[in-house]
Amino acid sequence: MNCTECKELLVAHIEGLLDASQEQAVAEHLKDCSACKAEAETLRGLQGRLAKNGQSVAQGDLENDVMNLIVREQKVRLKAAEKAAEGLKLRRIIMKSRYAKVAAAAVIIIAVVIGLIPGNNVTFADVVKPILNAKTVILDMIIGADESGPTMHEIVVGSRIRRTMSNLPTLTQILDLDSGKMLVLESEGKTAGIVDISGTVQEGTKNYVEFLRQVIRQVQEGQVEKLGEQVIDGQKAIGFKGKGQNEEVTIWADAETCHPIRIELQVGSASVVMKNFEFDTVVDDALVSMDTPNGYTMQAQQFDLSGATEEDFVELLRIIWAEIIRDGTFPGAVSSEHIMKAMPVLVQKLTEMQLSEEEGTETGLKVGRGMLFHQSIDSQGNWHYAGANVKLGDADTAIFWYLPQGSQTYRVIYGDLTVKDVAEADLPK
Repeated sequence: MNCTECKELLVAHIEGLLDASQEQAVAEHLKDCSACKAEAETLRGLQGRLAKNGQSVAQGDLENDVMNLIVREQKVRLKAAEKAAEGLKLRRIIMKSRYAKVAAAAVIIIAVVIGLIPGNNVTFADVVKPILNAKTVILDMIIGADESGPTMHEIVVGSRIRRTMSNLPTLTQILDLDSGKMLVLESEGKTAGIVDISGTVQEGTKNYVEFLRQVIRQVQEGQVEKLGEQVIDGQKAIGFKGKGQNEEVTIWADAETCHPIRIELQVGSASVVMKNFEFDTVVDDALVSMDTPNGYTMQAQQFDLSGATEEDFVELLRIIWAEIIRDGTFPGAVSSEHIMKAMPVLVQKLTEMQLSEEEGTETGLKVGRGMLFHQSIDSQGNWHYAGANVKLGDADTAIFWYLPQGSQTYRVIYGDLTVKDVAEADLPK
Protein backbone atom coordinates (compact mmCIF):
# COMPACT_ATOMS: atom_id res chain seq x y z
CA MET A 1 0.00 0.00 0.00
CA ASN A 2 1.36 3.45 -0.94
CA CYS A 3 0.68 6.78 0.75
CA THR A 4 -2.11 7.82 -1.63
CA GLU A 5 -4.03 4.58 -1.05
CA CYS A 6 -3.53 4.81 2.70
CA LYS A 7 -4.72 8.41 3.00
CA GLU A 8 -7.87 7.62 1.04
CA LEU A 9 -8.79 5.08 3.73
CA LEU A 10 -7.74 7.00 6.86
CA VAL A 11 -11.18 8.35 7.75
CA ALA A 12 -12.78 4.93 7.39
CA HIS A 13 -9.87 3.48 9.40
CA ILE A 14 -10.42 5.93 12.27
CA GLU A 15 -14.17 5.33 12.23
CA GLY A 16 -13.76 1.52 12.17
CA LEU A 17 -15.45 1.06 8.79
CA LEU A 18 -12.79 -0.99 6.97
CA ASP A 19 -12.94 -4.71 6.37
CA ALA A 20 -10.27 -6.91 7.96
CA SER A 21 -7.89 -6.96 4.99
CA GLN A 22 -8.06 -3.19 4.47
CA GLU A 23 -7.60 -2.55 8.19
CA GLN A 24 -4.51 -4.75 8.26
CA ALA A 25 -3.02 -3.08 5.18
CA VAL A 26 -3.54 0.41 6.61
CA ALA A 27 -2.16 -0.58 10.02
CA GLU A 28 0.97 -2.07 8.48
CA HIS A 29 1.53 1.02 6.33
CA LEU A 30 1.13 3.35 9.32
CA LYS A 31 3.83 1.46 11.19
CA ASP A 32 6.40 2.37 8.54
CA CYS A 33 5.21 5.76 7.23
CA SER A 34 5.65 8.74 9.52
CA ALA A 35 3.79 11.12 7.16
CA CYS A 36 0.62 9.02 7.03
CA LYS A 37 0.85 8.32 10.75
CA ALA A 38 1.03 12.06 11.43
CA GLU A 39 -2.03 12.69 9.26
CA ALA A 40 -3.94 9.93 11.04
CA GLU A 41 -3.09 11.52 14.40
CA THR A 42 -4.23 14.90 13.09
CA LEU A 43 -7.57 13.42 12.04
CA ARG A 44 -8.02 11.67 15.38
CA GLY A 45 -7.20 14.88 17.22
CA LEU A 46 -9.66 16.94 15.23
CA GLN A 47 -12.31 14.27 15.64
CA GLY A 48 -11.83 14.41 19.41
CA ARG A 49 -11.80 18.19 19.51
CA LEU A 50 -14.97 18.33 17.46
CA ALA A 51 -16.77 15.90 19.75
CA LYS A 52 -15.62 17.77 22.85
CA ASN A 53 -16.26 21.25 21.56
CA GLY A 54 -19.28 20.71 19.35
CA GLN A 55 -21.05 23.79 20.63
CA SER A 56 -18.04 26.06 20.11
CA VAL A 57 -16.82 24.72 16.78
CA ALA A 58 -17.54 28.03 15.11
CA GLN A 59 -14.78 29.70 17.10
CA GLY A 60 -11.17 30.34 16.06
CA ASP A 61 -8.91 28.08 14.04
CA LEU A 62 -10.83 24.95 15.03
CA GLU A 63 -13.67 25.77 12.66
CA ASN A 64 -11.31 26.24 9.74
CA ASP A 65 -9.42 23.03 10.49
CA VAL A 66 -12.56 20.96 10.89
CA MET A 67 -14.38 22.39 7.88
CA ASN A 68 -11.33 21.97 5.65
CA LEU A 69 -10.99 18.36 6.71
CA ILE A 70 -14.72 17.64 6.40
CA VAL A 71 -14.76 18.92 2.82
CA ARG A 72 -11.55 17.11 1.97
CA GLU A 73 -12.60 13.80 3.48
CA GLN A 74 -16.04 13.91 1.85
CA LYS A 75 -14.27 14.19 -1.51
CA VAL A 76 -11.88 11.41 -0.55
CA ARG A 77 -14.70 9.06 0.42
CA LEU A 78 -16.51 9.62 -2.86
CA LYS A 79 -13.33 9.21 -4.90
CA ALA A 80 -12.29 6.13 -2.95
CA ALA A 81 -15.64 4.48 -3.61
CA GLU A 82 -15.48 5.36 -7.30
CA LYS A 83 -11.89 4.16 -7.62
CA ALA A 84 -12.61 0.90 -5.85
CA ALA A 85 -15.40 0.00 -8.27
CA GLU A 86 -13.47 1.24 -11.29
CA GLY A 87 -10.29 -0.52 -10.22
CA LEU A 88 -11.97 -3.91 -9.79
CA LYS A 89 -13.62 -3.63 -13.19
CA LEU A 90 -10.40 -2.56 -14.88
CA ARG A 91 -8.37 -5.31 -13.27
CA ARG A 92 -10.81 -7.95 -14.57
CA ILE A 93 -10.46 -6.51 -18.08
CA ILE A 94 -6.68 -6.38 -17.98
CA MET A 95 -6.26 -9.84 -16.47
CA LYS A 96 -8.30 -11.30 -19.33
CA SER A 97 -6.63 -9.21 -22.03
CA ARG A 98 -3.43 -9.88 -23.94
CA TYR A 99 -3.56 -6.22 -24.94
CA ALA A 100 -2.67 -4.84 -21.52
CA LYS A 101 0.90 -4.24 -22.64
CA VAL A 102 -0.42 -2.26 -25.63
CA ALA A 103 -1.38 0.54 -23.27
CA ALA A 104 2.16 0.76 -21.95
CA ALA A 105 3.24 2.62 -25.06
CA ALA A 106 0.50 5.17 -24.47
CA VAL A 107 1.14 6.06 -20.85
CA ILE A 108 4.47 7.84 -21.19
CA ILE A 109 4.51 10.75 -18.79
CA ILE A 110 3.78 13.98 -20.61
CA ALA A 111 7.03 15.92 -21.03
CA VAL A 112 6.72 19.00 -18.84
CA VAL A 113 9.11 21.79 -19.74
CA ILE A 114 9.35 24.41 -17.03
CA GLY A 115 10.21 28.05 -17.69
CA LEU A 116 9.18 29.70 -14.46
CA ILE A 117 9.86 33.13 -13.12
CA PRO A 118 9.61 32.47 -9.35
CA GLY A 119 10.93 34.63 -6.47
CA ASN A 120 13.39 35.45 -3.70
CA ASN A 121 12.48 34.59 -0.10
CA VAL A 122 14.44 33.11 2.80
CA THR A 123 11.48 31.04 3.98
CA PHE A 124 11.08 29.69 0.49
CA ALA A 125 14.74 28.66 0.52
CA ASP A 126 14.08 26.65 3.68
CA VAL A 127 11.10 25.00 2.02
CA VAL A 128 13.02 23.82 -1.02
CA LYS A 129 16.26 22.84 0.69
CA PRO A 130 15.45 19.08 0.73
CA ILE A 131 14.56 19.23 -2.96
CA LEU A 132 17.92 20.73 -3.88
CA ASN A 133 19.94 18.23 -1.88
CA ALA A 134 17.99 14.99 -2.34
CA LYS A 135 19.72 12.08 -4.07
CA THR A 136 16.47 10.13 -4.39
CA VAL A 137 12.89 11.40 -4.64
CA ILE A 138 9.70 9.36 -4.25
CA LEU A 139 6.36 11.01 -5.01
CA ASP A 140 2.85 10.56 -6.33
CA MET A 141 1.86 12.50 -9.45
CA ILE A 142 -1.77 12.98 -10.43
CA ILE A 143 -2.81 14.04 -13.92
CA GLY A 144 -5.52 16.72 -13.62
CA ALA A 145 -6.10 19.53 -11.14
CA ASP A 146 -9.15 17.92 -9.48
CA GLU A 147 -7.17 14.81 -8.42
CA SER A 148 -9.70 12.48 -10.05
CA GLY A 149 -7.19 11.43 -12.70
CA PRO A 150 -4.79 8.49 -12.62
CA THR A 151 -2.04 8.53 -9.99
CA MET A 152 1.53 7.77 -11.02
CA HIS A 153 3.84 6.57 -8.27
CA GLU A 154 7.38 7.70 -9.10
CA ILE A 155 10.70 6.51 -7.69
CA VAL A 156 13.46 8.77 -9.03
CA VAL A 157 17.07 7.69 -8.56
CA GLY A 158 19.48 9.79 -10.58
CA SER A 159 18.66 9.28 -14.26
CA ARG A 160 16.39 6.27 -13.58
CA ILE A 161 12.65 6.41 -12.86
CA ARG A 162 10.38 3.57 -11.78
CA ARG A 163 6.74 4.33 -12.52
CA THR A 164 3.46 2.57 -11.78
CA MET A 165 -0.05 3.83 -12.55
CA SER A 166 -3.27 3.44 -10.59
CA ASN A 167 -5.43 2.80 -13.66
CA LEU A 168 -3.06 0.23 -15.24
CA PRO A 169 -2.25 -1.93 -12.22
CA THR A 170 -0.33 -4.69 -14.02
CA LEU A 171 2.13 -2.36 -15.76
CA THR A 172 5.47 -1.03 -14.52
CA GLN A 173 7.76 1.31 -16.44
CA ILE A 174 11.46 1.84 -15.76
CA LEU A 175 13.00 4.76 -17.63
CA ASP A 176 16.73 5.17 -18.26
CA LEU A 177 17.15 8.80 -19.27
CA ASP A 178 20.84 8.39 -20.09
CA SER A 179 20.29 5.71 -22.73
CA GLY A 180 16.86 6.92 -23.86
CA LYS A 181 15.26 3.51 -23.23
CA MET A 182 12.24 2.41 -21.22
CA LEU A 183 11.65 -1.09 -19.87
CA VAL A 184 7.94 -1.99 -19.72
CA LEU A 185 6.89 -4.92 -17.51
CA GLU A 186 3.45 -6.57 -17.61
CA SER A 187 3.03 -8.64 -14.46
CA GLU A 188 0.00 -10.71 -15.49
CA GLY A 189 1.56 -12.18 -18.64
CA LYS A 190 5.13 -11.88 -17.28
CA THR A 191 6.24 -10.08 -20.45
CA ALA A 192 8.83 -7.33 -20.91
CA GLY A 193 9.49 -4.88 -23.71
CA ILE A 194 11.96 -2.13 -24.54
CA VAL A 195 10.67 1.22 -25.83
CA ASP A 196 12.93 3.78 -27.52
CA ILE A 197 12.17 7.13 -25.85
CA SER A 198 15.12 9.05 -27.30
CA GLY A 199 14.45 12.59 -28.45
CA THR A 200 11.38 14.42 -27.18
CA VAL A 201 10.43 11.97 -24.42
CA GLN A 202 13.99 11.57 -23.18
CA GLU A 203 14.77 15.28 -23.05
CA GLY A 204 11.32 16.25 -21.77
CA THR A 205 11.47 13.73 -18.95
CA LYS A 206 14.93 14.94 -18.01
CA ASN A 207 13.39 18.39 -17.70
CA TYR A 208 10.69 16.90 -15.47
CA VAL A 209 13.28 15.27 -13.22
CA GLU A 210 15.12 18.57 -12.96
CA PHE A 211 11.91 20.55 -12.50
CA LEU A 212 12.08 20.95 -8.75
CA ARG A 213 15.69 22.07 -8.87
CA GLN A 214 15.01 24.46 -11.74
CA VAL A 215 12.33 26.14 -9.66
CA ILE A 216 14.88 26.82 -6.95
CA ARG A 217 17.54 28.15 -9.30
CA GLN A 218 15.16 30.51 -11.05
CA VAL A 219 13.39 31.60 -7.89
CA GLN A 220 16.35 33.75 -6.88
CA GLU A 221 15.89 36.11 -9.81
CA GLY A 222 12.12 36.25 -10.21
CA GLN A 223 9.01 36.95 -8.20
CA VAL A 224 7.10 34.59 -5.92
CA GLU A 225 3.79 35.32 -4.25
CA LYS A 226 3.53 34.18 -0.64
CA LEU A 227 0.13 32.57 -0.05
CA GLY A 228 0.18 32.39 3.74
CA GLU A 229 -0.99 29.38 5.75
CA GLN A 230 -3.68 26.83 4.90
CA VAL A 231 -4.52 23.28 5.90
CA ILE A 232 -3.25 21.05 3.08
CA ASP A 233 -3.80 17.28 3.27
CA GLY A 234 -4.45 17.57 7.00
CA GLN A 235 -1.32 19.61 7.74
CA LYS A 236 -0.77 23.30 8.36
CA ALA A 237 1.18 24.49 5.36
CA ILE A 238 2.72 27.65 3.96
CA GLY A 239 2.35 28.27 0.24
CA PHE A 240 4.20 30.01 -2.58
CA LYS A 241 3.11 30.64 -6.17
CA GLY A 242 5.30 31.42 -9.18
CA LYS A 243 4.24 32.19 -12.74
CA GLY A 244 5.89 32.06 -16.16
CA GLN A 245 4.62 32.92 -19.63
CA ASN A 246 2.65 29.69 -19.98
CA GLU A 247 3.22 28.03 -16.61
CA GLU A 248 2.05 28.37 -13.04
CA VAL A 249 3.39 26.47 -10.04
CA THR A 250 2.19 26.44 -6.44
CA ILE A 251 4.27 24.83 -3.68
CA TRP A 252 2.88 23.98 -0.23
CA ALA A 253 5.19 22.95 2.59
CA ASP A 254 4.79 21.99 6.25
CA ALA A 255 4.74 25.24 8.22
CA GLU A 256 6.98 23.79 10.96
CA THR A 257 9.38 21.38 9.22
CA CYS A 258 9.45 23.09 5.79
CA HIS A 259 9.03 19.64 4.21
CA PRO A 260 7.28 19.99 0.80
CA ILE A 261 3.75 18.60 0.95
CA ARG A 262 2.23 19.40 -2.40
CA ILE A 263 3.14 20.95 -5.75
CA GLU A 264 0.45 22.07 -8.20
CA LEU A 265 1.68 22.61 -11.75
CA GLN A 266 -0.13 24.08 -14.75
CA VAL A 267 1.64 24.10 -18.14
CA GLY A 268 -0.61 25.09 -21.02
CA SER A 269 -3.78 23.03 -20.61
CA ALA A 270 -2.01 20.27 -18.65
CA SER A 271 -2.47 20.14 -14.87
CA VAL A 272 -0.36 17.99 -12.55
CA VAL A 273 -0.41 17.57 -8.77
CA MET A 274 2.67 16.17 -6.98
CA LYS A 275 2.41 14.99 -3.38
CA ASN A 276 3.51 12.40 -0.80
CA PHE A 277 7.17 13.35 -1.18
CA GLU A 278 9.96 11.28 0.32
CA PHE A 279 13.55 12.49 0.03
CA ASP A 280 16.77 10.45 0.31
CA THR A 281 14.95 7.19 0.98
CA VAL A 282 17.21 4.18 0.44
CA VAL A 283 16.09 2.52 -2.81
CA ASP A 284 17.01 -1.04 -3.81
CA ASP A 285 18.98 -0.90 -7.09
CA ALA A 286 16.84 -3.75 -8.44
CA LEU A 287 13.79 -1.47 -8.47
CA VAL A 288 15.34 0.75 -11.16
CA SER A 289 17.32 -1.93 -13.01
CA MET A 290 16.90 -2.20 -16.78
CA ASP A 291 17.56 -5.95 -16.64
CA THR A 292 14.67 -8.30 -17.39
CA PRO A 293 13.39 -9.69 -14.06
CA ASN A 294 13.48 -13.42 -13.41
CA GLY A 295 10.40 -15.13 -14.81
CA TYR A 296 9.71 -12.46 -17.44
CA THR A 297 10.01 -13.01 -21.21
CA MET A 298 11.51 -10.20 -23.29
CA GLN A 299 9.59 -9.49 -26.48
CA ALA A 300 11.65 -9.62 -29.66
CA GLN A 301 9.98 -6.50 -31.08
CA GLN A 302 11.43 -3.16 -30.02
CA PHE A 303 9.08 -0.18 -29.78
CA ASP A 304 9.90 3.33 -30.95
CA LEU A 305 8.27 6.50 -29.57
CA SER A 306 10.84 8.93 -30.95
CA GLY A 307 10.09 11.48 -33.67
CA ALA A 308 6.40 12.21 -32.97
CA THR A 309 4.78 14.14 -35.85
CA GLU A 310 1.58 15.91 -36.80
CA GLU A 311 0.51 12.74 -38.62
CA ASP A 312 0.71 10.85 -35.32
CA PHE A 313 -1.62 13.38 -33.70
CA VAL A 314 -4.07 13.07 -36.60
CA GLU A 315 -4.02 9.30 -36.12
CA LEU A 316 -4.67 9.81 -32.40
CA LEU A 317 -7.76 11.87 -33.25
CA ARG A 318 -9.00 9.39 -35.83
CA ILE A 319 -8.24 5.92 -34.53
CA ILE A 320 -8.36 6.45 -30.80
CA TRP A 321 -10.97 9.12 -30.24
CA ALA A 322 -13.33 9.08 -33.22
CA GLU A 323 -13.21 5.41 -34.22
CA ILE A 324 -12.46 3.41 -31.07
CA ILE A 325 -13.59 5.38 -28.03
CA ARG A 326 -16.23 7.75 -29.39
CA ASP A 327 -17.82 5.65 -32.17
CA GLY A 328 -17.61 8.27 -34.90
CA THR A 329 -17.52 11.63 -33.09
CA PHE A 330 -14.74 13.70 -31.59
CA PRO A 331 -14.52 14.22 -27.79
CA GLY A 332 -15.12 17.31 -25.70
CA ALA A 333 -11.39 17.71 -25.04
CA VAL A 334 -8.11 16.17 -26.19
CA SER A 335 -5.83 17.01 -23.27
CA SER A 336 -3.35 14.53 -21.86
CA GLU A 337 -5.55 14.30 -18.75
CA HIS A 338 -8.53 13.12 -20.78
CA ILE A 339 -6.45 10.60 -22.72
CA MET A 340 -4.99 9.12 -19.54
CA LYS A 341 -8.46 8.79 -18.01
CA ALA A 342 -9.69 7.08 -21.19
CA MET A 343 -6.90 4.49 -21.18
CA PRO A 344 -8.96 1.73 -19.49
CA VAL A 345 -11.68 2.22 -22.13
CA LEU A 346 -9.03 1.92 -24.84
CA VAL A 347 -7.77 -1.37 -23.40
CA GLN A 348 -11.33 -2.73 -23.21
CA LYS A 349 -12.18 -1.63 -26.76
CA LEU A 350 -9.00 -3.16 -28.18
CA THR A 351 -9.87 -6.41 -26.46
CA GLU A 352 -13.35 -6.41 -27.97
CA MET A 353 -11.95 -5.70 -31.46
CA GLN A 354 -9.84 -8.89 -31.36
CA LEU A 355 -6.91 -7.27 -33.16
CA SER A 356 -3.72 -9.19 -33.71
CA GLU A 357 -0.99 -8.52 -31.17
CA GLU A 358 0.96 -6.57 -33.80
CA GLU A 359 -2.06 -4.41 -34.69
CA GLY A 360 -2.82 -3.74 -31.05
CA THR A 361 0.77 -2.80 -30.30
CA GLU A 362 0.93 -0.40 -33.25
CA THR A 363 -2.29 1.22 -32.07
CA GLY A 364 -0.78 1.77 -28.64
CA LEU A 365 2.33 3.32 -30.17
CA LYS A 366 0.19 5.70 -32.22
CA VAL A 367 -1.50 6.81 -29.01
CA GLY A 368 1.85 7.45 -27.38
CA ARG A 369 3.33 9.36 -30.31
CA GLY A 370 0.15 11.39 -30.79
CA MET A 371 0.17 12.38 -27.10
CA LEU A 372 3.79 13.44 -27.35
CA PHE A 373 3.17 15.64 -30.38
CA HIS A 374 0.21 17.30 -28.67
CA GLN A 375 2.31 17.93 -25.58
CA SER A 376 5.05 19.54 -27.67
CA ILE A 377 2.60 22.14 -28.99
CA ASP A 378 0.71 22.37 -25.71
CA SER A 379 3.85 23.62 -23.96
CA GLN A 380 3.95 26.53 -26.43
CA GLY A 381 0.34 27.42 -25.65
CA ASN A 382 -0.72 28.54 -29.14
CA TRP A 383 -3.41 26.01 -30.09
CA HIS A 384 -7.18 25.56 -29.93
CA TYR A 385 -9.53 22.57 -29.98
CA ALA A 386 -13.11 22.95 -31.26
CA GLY A 387 -14.09 19.39 -32.14
CA ALA A 388 -16.59 18.52 -29.41
CA ASN A 389 -19.22 16.17 -30.88
CA VAL A 390 -18.17 16.91 -34.48
CA LYS A 391 -18.66 13.84 -36.65
CA LEU A 392 -15.68 12.13 -38.25
CA GLY A 393 -15.77 13.03 -41.96
CA ASP A 394 -17.12 16.59 -41.55
CA ALA A 395 -14.85 18.37 -44.05
CA ASP A 396 -16.31 21.83 -43.36
CA THR A 397 -15.64 22.04 -39.62
CA ALA A 398 -12.23 22.89 -38.19
CA ILE A 399 -11.64 20.84 -35.05
CA PHE A 400 -8.05 21.77 -34.12
CA TRP A 401 -5.50 24.41 -35.05
CA TYR A 402 -2.04 25.34 -33.84
CA LEU A 403 0.87 27.61 -34.74
CA PRO A 404 4.07 25.66 -35.44
CA GLN A 405 7.19 27.18 -33.98
CA GLY A 406 8.65 29.75 -36.39
CA SER A 407 5.64 29.61 -38.74
CA GLN A 408 3.58 32.56 -39.97
CA THR A 409 0.50 30.42 -40.66
CA TYR A 410 -1.55 28.01 -38.58
CA ARG A 411 -2.05 24.32 -39.27
CA VAL A 412 -5.78 23.55 -39.20
CA ILE A 413 -7.21 20.02 -38.86
CA TYR A 414 -10.77 19.47 -40.11
CA GLY A 415 -13.40 16.89 -39.22
CA ASP A 416 -12.39 14.70 -42.16
CA LEU A 417 -8.81 14.94 -40.77
CA THR A 418 -7.43 16.85 -43.71
CA VAL A 419 -4.85 19.48 -42.71
CA LYS A 420 -4.41 22.92 -44.28
CA ASP A 421 -2.24 26.02 -43.78
CA VAL A 422 -4.43 28.97 -42.76
CA ALA A 423 -3.58 32.61 -42.01
CA GLU A 424 -4.46 33.86 -38.54
CA ALA A 425 -7.05 36.26 -39.96
CA ASP A 426 -8.88 33.34 -41.59
CA LEU A 427 -9.12 31.11 -38.52
CA PRO A 428 -12.60 30.12 -37.26
CA LYS A 429 -14.07 32.72 -34.93
